[in-house]
Amino acid sequence: MEKKLKKAVLDVPDFPKKGIIFKDFTPVLKDAKLFASLIDSLAKRYKSKKIDAIVCMEARGFLLGAPLAYRLKCALVPVRKPGKLPRKVYSQEYALEYGTDSLEIHADALSKGDNVVILDDVLATGGTAGAVVKLVEKCGAKIKELAFVIELDFLKGREKLASNKVFSVIHY
Repeated sequence: MEKKLKKAVLDVPDFPKKGIIFKDFTPVLKDAKLFASLIDSLAKRYKSKKIDAIVCMEARGFLLGAPLAYRLKCALVPVRKPGKLPRKVYSQEYALEYGTDSLEIHADALSKGDNVVILDDVLATGGTAGAVVKLVEKCGAKIKELAFVIELDFLKGREKLASNKVFSVIHY
């Protein structure tokens, strides 16, 4: 499956800005068999780990998190940009290349001791994932693993997440 995933992921030069080669994973979604295989593979990985929730970040993480949570029969917890969640939230600011951003999770989205997998499409610098780790910790939940379809090894995002177990399907 890894070879098929790598073949499906497209390089988009100069996106979102000049000099960056964006790894576009949306062609995986177009290939129904490949997408199903990816979700099946992730479900198999976590089936016996007693996962209470899949925590995924806006927006491509939602595309992966929803079918995985369904397959595992567990909760789906969205992490969103500020102002998108209607009830009490925990917020976490994180550094970007130029400036900062923040993410939010409903304060009651997870219970103390819940076992969670944090899931997203790409691990790049680790800033977004690191912020989500802090949000999950604020909720009192336990992170079993951070999972990504793609990891950009040269950006060393895994190093920012060193105290957590990280799994990536494919590496660049």
